[in-house]
Amino acid sequence: MIRGLLVLTSFILFLFTDVFAQPDPWKINSGKIDPSNYYGITVANGMLGIISAPEPFKVKDVVLAGAYDLYGRGRVSNFLRSFNLLNMRLEIDGKNIGSNEATNLKQELDMKKASFTSTFEYGDKATVSYTYYSLRHLPYTVLMDVSVIAKKDITISSASVMEAPDALKDVQNYYNEIDRPHVTIGLLTSSAKSPTGKLLMCASNTFLFSEKHGAEPRVIHEMWDNNMHLMKFYKKIKAGEMYQFSITGSSITSAHHDDPLNEAERATIFAKLEGRDRLLQFHHKAWEELWKSDITIEGDPQAQQDIHSMLYHLYSFTREGTSLSPSPMGLSGLGYNGHVFWDTELWMYPAMLVLHPELAKSMIEYRFQRLDAAKRNAFSKGYKGAMYPWESADSGVEETPVWALSGPFEHHITACIGIAAWNYYCVTQDKNWLKEKGWPILSATADFWASRVERNGSGQYDIKNVVAADEWAENVDNNAFTNAAAKANLQFATEAAKILGIVPTADWMHVADNIPILKFPDGITREHATYNGEGIKQADVNLLAYPLKEITDHKIIRKDLEYYETRVPNEGTPAMTQAVFTTLYARLGNADKAYHWFKDAYLPNLNPPFRVIAETKGGTNPYFATGAGGVLQSVLMGFGGIEITPKGLIQVKSVLPKHWKSLTITGAGPEKKTYIVN
Repeated sequence: MIRGLLVLTSFILFLFTDVFAQPDPWKINSGKIDPSNYYGITVANGMLGIISAPEPFKVKDVVLAGAYDLYGRGRVSNFLRSFNLLNMRLEIDGKNIGSNEATNLKQELDMKKASFTSTFEYGDKATVSYTYYSLRHLPYTVLMDVSVIAKKDITISSASVMEAPDALKDVQNYYNEIDRPHVTIGLLTSSAKSPTGKLLMCASNTFLFSEKHGAEPRVIHEMWDNNMHLMKFYKKIKAGEMYQFSITGSSITSAHHDDPLNEAERATIFAKLEGRDRLLQFHHKAWEELWKSDITIEGDPQAQQDIHSMLYHLYSFTREGTSLSPSPMGLSGLGYNGHVFWDTELWMYPAMLVLHPELAKSMIEYRFQRLDAAKRNAFSKGYKGAMYPWESADSGVEETPVWALSGPFEHHITACIGIAAWNYYCVTQDKNWLKEKGWPILSATADFWASRVERNGSGQYDIKNVVAADEWAENVDNNAFTNAAAKANLQFATEAAKILGIVPTADWMHVADNIPILKFPDGITREHATYNGEGIKQADVNLLAYPLKEITDHKIIRKDLEYYETRVPNEGTPAMTQAVFTTLYARLGNADKAYHWFKDAYLPNLNPPFRVIAETKGGTNPYFATGAGGVLQSVLMGFGGIEITPKGLIQVKSVLPKHWKSLTITGAGPEKKTYIVN
């Protein structure tokens, strides 16, 4: 028995030993942890995000998608911290195990199973490991497994601690015990109001013991103060023995359910009675289905791991069957207040649309359900149709802080949303969806642009006074991306009408044909009317070649690339730009340039110990899902040559980096096709 457990101990330690020279395609190990240089990685299920911390039995944040209230920055709605369902304390022989007591702490993210494991030693007394999951099949529920291997006879005391985040108020704590002949369930439950009282936030959890009913430890409830209470148990473990138990819990708010307090407890009871093994069985099955759509790189193990990490995060931040859409930081924390920008439609959405249209459907459903708010926004600015806000949260009204000019003037997002609706139809060929959801978006956004232009003569239907896609260009006229995106929006609305047997508004194509795309005398596309070669924050002109297809001549694409790639500073710019350069150079057949920009798109942005992407080079605000979306597009549409067309997905000519032996894209589109580039 003891020998077997020692072998198990060795195996657990082996998991966290960097014995391979090459990176594992599915697992990211922390190595030695430096708490002062630690950026957490997220385990999420598209609804509930858990962000890791360098201390044992701690998590940095728990974030629940769709939970916003008016507080903090900018007098606008912000993401709320949720109750920490996995806040735990472990005592061994009366000593609480913290960072000073835990030695040889190692952590690992298993992307294939969407699990996060920590393991550490406590002197000569125990080896401890724990693994947590944000259960994919249960949107509001988490699970944590704990294992203690005794090196000598010990007594452990484990406590699940429920503490209200600081911003919440009117905290109420409950402990209920449900006793049935076949099961006893102790429920540690808390509720609190959001800062303005708009939301009721609730959480509940319980222990899952490995002993048979009647033999499990006795659970004790303790109330510490108004904001914190806990439940705990004691257990004696003999030398050589391994003791396992689990915690499962649920968090939900009145934004998600009309009766969140009772529903939190019901969801926890459901998980308790399903049991650990069934919970993991369904969780693993759900992730197996997600990973049937994958990207395989042969010849570059580190790129393979990094691409899996990007896919893992976008899969983790989105969920089928919702009307939710990820912010630039997804569920990795409170970054950008959880607001939704063009980052979704232009950067994250295309990769999800190719690999999992059902996830992309939730993202565009978010916009459909806020179409009326966009119409009211257009009305307030004197325009027709629908004008989507630059920053959006729950209601769909403008959520940009008033000091940021992007709120009133960064209008290109409206075209991005119209284009996203069209692309959903292109990939899925779902005419019913196009009629019921896509057409209302496309027609309303086209009406906006027809009213937005200033009709100054043939070829001069100007779009004046906008914040460009290059956000350093504020209140400029005839921005290249804005104008080209507006043209595409008008063209796609016209095409959608024809498919549906609707007579399109003739003015849409008339306007599209007269929106100017400005040029310098040498033929290079000019970013806006007063642009004269200044540094740019991010891709703008180059987006006209991909994804807009406004510019198709390879000579012009190359000239624009060579001009604007020298205008991007080395610091302070977001990660997406270089990914566009990658895509375009790959399609132009320049493998060396494409690979240079592929590396530059994210390697300088990585943070330890899990290679999480920050927004900028040397930045410290991970996880930047926008950048991940851009890099994934550079692999799918750049190196992979995938193209979204009105007839579905096709593959165009492209090149791979010279040391990549092959690129295989599996599970693409509704037909789950495979695309291979050698």
